[in-house]
Amino acid sequence: MDLWDTDYLDLLEPAHITFADEHDGRFVFGAVQGSLDVRYGSRDGSACAEFSWEGLNDADPACGRGWAMPGTAGRLVGHIFIHNSDDSGFVAEPD
Repeated sequence: MDLWDTDYLDLLEPAHITFADEHDGRFVFGAVQGSLDVRYGSRDGSACAEFSWEGLNDADPACGRGWAMPGTAGRLVGHIFIHNSDDSGFVAEPD
């Protein structure tokens, strides 16, 4: 992630983002975790997942939005926003 270092990212559990089913997903990084409400479409001619999320930021209720799209070498590239707080770009490696 652009904003946080690797030590922070795996604070609670290994950092990850998962898209499941038609509109669901989940993510965890650092002390932030949330459930995704996903919509699939395209951005600049490439497949894209846009999502809103709600969950926790350091045990406090939190929400936000973000997007993700295929990058190079099987990676997922995106950006996540925490409402009234930080935002960061990310690159996710496949399992």
